[in-house]
Amino acid sequence: MILNQQREVRVARRTLESFLRRVKRELGLQKSDVTVCLVSDKTMARLNVSFRKKKGPTDVLSFPFAEPRRPVRLRRKADAARSADCEYLGDIAISPTTARRYAKKNGRHLASELRVLILHGVLHLLGYDHETDRGEMERIEERLRKRFGLT
Repeated sequence: MILNQQREVRVARRTLESFLRRVKRELGLQKSDVTVCLVSDKTMARLNVSFRKKKGPTDVLSFPFAEPRRPVRLRRKADAARSADCEYLGDIAISPTTARRYAKKNGRHLASELRVLILHGVLHLLGYDHETDRGEMERIEERLRKRFGLT
């Protein structure tokens, strides 16, 4: 489910919902629920300082429902399905305003940037952490971005 709680940037919510369903299908998470909330920079800055002790807005934050765990291995769809199916994975907050700035900086369209952020957020919900995993999440994300045409 994608909730749009900001008005600064127009987004194609249905297209993003379709992409989220595709990500869940590709990762074997069809029965797992994820909520993506599109928020203003002001709201994102508040979340960022509350949960990460960092000032200012960021593009994406993930809030896993369950306690942090070892990452779900994504070698085969069946592995992910056995490890994470039939549960609420958590919430992802995305600031389209910040995403638009990063998209412009990286030479991407906003629609593509939002898809990258959804994928990134889902990987965090599955237990991956690019700040501590010695590049594992980055390698997986890059492989999935290629699969989804998000280079």
